[in-house]
Amino acid sequence: MRAKITFFFLTIVFISSCKKELPQKAIKDKNLISYVNPFIGTGGHGHTYPGAAMPFGMMQLSPDTRLDGWDGCSGYHYSDNEIYGFSHTHLSGTGVSDYGDILLMPTNKIVFNNGADGKEGYKSKFSHENEIAEPGYYKVHLDNTNIDVELAVSKRSGIHQYQFPNSENQIIILDLEHRDEVLDFKIEKISENEIVGYRHSKAWATNQKLFYFIQVNHNFTITYNKNKTKAALKLLNQDNEPVNVRIGISAVDIEGAKKNFRKEVESKAFFEIKEDGQHTWEKQLEKIIIEDTNQDNKVNFYTSMYHSMIAPNLYQDVDGRYRGMDLKIHQTKDFDYYTVFSLWDTYRAAHPLYTIIEQDKTNDFINTFLAKYDEGGIMPIWDLSANYTGCMIGYHAVPVIADAYLKGIKNYDVEKAFKAMKHSATRDKLGLDSYKKFGFIPVEKESESVSKTLEYAYDDWTIAQMAKSLGKEEDYKTYSERAQYYKNVFDPTSQFMRGRFRNTWFAPFDPYEVNFNYTEANSWQYSFYVPQDISGFIKLLGGKDKLENQLDKLFVAEDKTSGRHQVDITGLIGQYAHGNEPSHHMAYLYNFVNKPYKTQEKIRQILTELYANTPDGISGNEDCGQMSAWYIFSSLGFYPVTPASNKYIIGSPLFKKATINLENGKSFTVEAKNQSVENKYIKSVQLNGRDYEYSYINHQEIINGGSLVFEMTNQPTKWGTQDAFIPSTKIDKHVIVAAPFIAKGEIAFKGSTEITLDNVDKQAVIYYRLGYKGGFKKYEKPFTIDKFINLSVYAIKNEVKSAVITTDFYKIDPTIKIDLKTVYANQYNAGGQNALIDGIVGAEDFRTGTWQGYFNTDLVAIVDLGSVKRIENIQVNFLEDQRSWIFLPTEVEYLISLDGNDFKSIAKAQLEATKANENIRITKHNYSLKGKETRYVKVVAKKLGKLPKWHLGYKHDGRSWMFVDEIQIK
Repeated sequence: MRAKITFFFLTIVFISSCKKELPQKAIKDKNLISYVNPFIGTGGHGHTYPGAAMPFGMMQLSPDTRLDGWDGCSGYHYSDNEIYGFSHTHLSGTGVSDYGDILLMPTNKIVFNNGADGKEGYKSKFSHENEIAEPGYYKVHLDNTNIDVELAVSKRSGIHQYQFPNSENQIIILDLEHRDEVLDFKIEKISENEIVGYRHSKAWATNQKLFYFIQVNHNFTITYNKNKTKAALKLLNQDNEPVNVRIGISAVDIEGAKKNFRKEVESKAFFEIKEDGQHTWEKQLEKIIIEDTNQDNKVNFYTSMYHSMIAPNLYQDVDGRYRGMDLKIHQTKDFDYYTVFSLWDTYRAAHPLYTIIEQDKTNDFINTFLAKYDEGGIMPIWDLSANYTGCMIGYHAVPVIADAYLKGIKNYDVEKAFKAMKHSATRDKLGLDSYKKFGFIPVEKESESVSKTLEYAYDDWTIAQMAKSLGKEEDYKTYSERAQYYKNVFDPTSQFMRGRFRNTWFAPFDPYEVNFNYTEANSWQYSFYVPQDISGFIKLLGGKDKLENQLDKLFVAEDKTSGRHQVDITGLIGQYAHGNEPSHHMAYLYNFVNKPYKTQEKIRQILTELYANTPDGISGNEDCGQMSAWYIFSSLGFYPVTPASNKYIIGSPLFKKATINLENGKSFTVEAKNQSVENKYIKSVQLNGRDYEYSYINHQEIINGGSLVFEMTNQPTKWGTQDAFIPSTKIDKHVIVAAPFIAKGEIAFKGSTEITLDNVDKQAVIYYRLGYKGGFKKYEKPFTIDKFINLSVYAIKNEVKSAVITTDFYKIDPTIKIDLKTVYANQYNAGGQNALIDGIVGAEDFRTGTWQGYFNTDLVAIVDLGSVKRIENIQVNFLEDQRSWIFLPTEVEYLISLDGNDFKSIAKAQLEATKANENIRITKHNYSLKGKETRYVKVVAKKLGKLPKWHLGYKHDGRSWMFVDEIQIK
């Protein structure tokens, strides 16, 4: 009997020794809101604001220091030292300006001018030394008037508290003209201390409606400006008590604003509203607890948590009413309705973060998408206050839904959601007609064609994954095929993603060049965007070593761009641009090629060099939580490279310990033993106490609760390097064949041109046909074209056929030559030196590559007709798109010559280049010569140069573009 007991005891000891000791949950050392620094991102190009907001709330009550400009998008910039007032709506980290509704400003004079013109105004100097910003609270001292201002908010309402220096001349300015264009307005005093009204405005959201109810704790008299868009409230406050201004807002009506006010702030003192808000923020921040000795890192983390929870914004009143995308009033109490979905940014990491720590809200977000689909006909792409802004590319509500659904978040109508997803993918706008027909978007059909093709392909893959889960085999096949369309914009020679212009590669090609083929990026920054089929991408490149080599080159490339200036390309490490979203997954791709230590190096570099506890501590626009979500994920030690794959790729954890407190009551703790500045490499990992070799972790392993323990070291190791343990994404069913392309040959030529065809898949067989008659024949060697004709091509492999691509070829009169005396911009070359005489006329969209663009320079072109000829008419086309800084020339002159040396001016015309015009139009400028004989025709078009004063670009010393095509001589 004793022997059996001894054996049992030894067995227990052995089992216990095999199981690793699990970490304890992380414990906060003090209130987490004390680690939040709302000033991070208010400098540089972060575009955040420091004012009071609630998690995902409707109101953002913040100071406005800047009225316009790119770095004034949030209304505040840390470099400013004057405050115009305090408005109640703001956008966090966006790249376009809007909001700033209903400005209030305490002052000591009745003056309606804000002072931006240099004249007397109600604005005031302030100092950052006398400024405090905390979650849900803001305070500042106004130097000019010696007034202290404090702000606090609830979800849909807020409170101002002013302390005037004395009881005399206590004035509050209410300004409805502040910032964007006012369409309609109302200011009405309804009692001794109450005002109601509305402000309907036009900016990024072209028809925004906001209603308000204001109550002051002291009676006041009111004075209006001439057009009654502004009012001055003169307070009756003999004892100089603190002034409280409570306000409720609504997108529905004044009654909605009243209800929001009564429910949230009417009966509460300032300190109660502040405490309630900060208690709410504390609970939000407790969703993830971290332990570490580096205080700046903790501030960066909790400020990132804070920023990731500011948007989307609640857009529903306390009674469930809201204004839908049809601008009509709807009501629901089944879910909360939101606006401000910056989906091109946030589908990458912010929404995946919400699937872990905000699952209930994720259901609300998706129900909101479906409501917007019902109201406006499409799911949001970038919606703002019941308006579709038309901003950014892709249909990225789709991956948000698919990612949530595949993670088990399904509290919405799943079938309706899938129908809405397919609807997004089957419209004919934004290049989708070409994408569906050809398998890519031709440059000449749609701007930003490469980026759109790549992002549509990823979105389609997420539809395929959801279709597979739902058992919809036909949809799975269709969207799996579309998910491979990235193959059609991959150039095997350069190894970059490139635009296909008339089925040739857009040239000349410079991967550093920012041009109209890419969205806020260049080819470097989009050529790694195949998160849905990294295995297929590796195959295109020629192997894992090729992808590794390209990534290495990316991070050490010259950190400058060419072509168009793009303000969003910031935070450069080589050509990796952390300040803009297309780069965000790239450093994690090393895991896919068995080199996780390189991921660990790059992630730690980005975390520590491109985030800082300073106003300019975010390397680009914060973008409604995306920049912050990247930091949150990466500092924890993993990142969602491919949302809807349910995998997170492991990087390099920054903190000693972190615990995610889940909505299901469980927790997931990440511990990094021996973590330090030098110890950024992973030596070993344990998941729930057992050795873990995989360089990725599944979503369900986090949601189930448990622990992930890293052992860190200062040297690269073999951890996660074996093929069995690396992540992969691949499409191995319904494999497509890429469409052939014209590798050599001129679309517009003189004499003849030799055509070489090629395909990214060397095993595919290419077929071609010249003209519309006859059948296709197999391509075996280059052939010659010597006349105007069209060429149709397709490829086939394993009985799978590509799309048929047809290209028109143009023969230029060989006797005609053109000599350009001024230099066009490469990104707008329209095909090169002969573009102005190739017979191909430009369309209205300048970004489709059919116009030749000249920046801040005149056009001087001499056309040689080859011999003396009788000329009846000369015509030159110019494009006008003032919003894109493209203006007509100020003057067009035609000169003729028989010898090419002595030119005689025959016509000169002045154009109204500076007249404001919101429409895009083509101006055909022609002159009749009535049979005059000449050989040389010189066309001179004078640039506008500096933009007119009324143009937005004038304040930035902007210069005009001139777009020309075609010079037609008859």
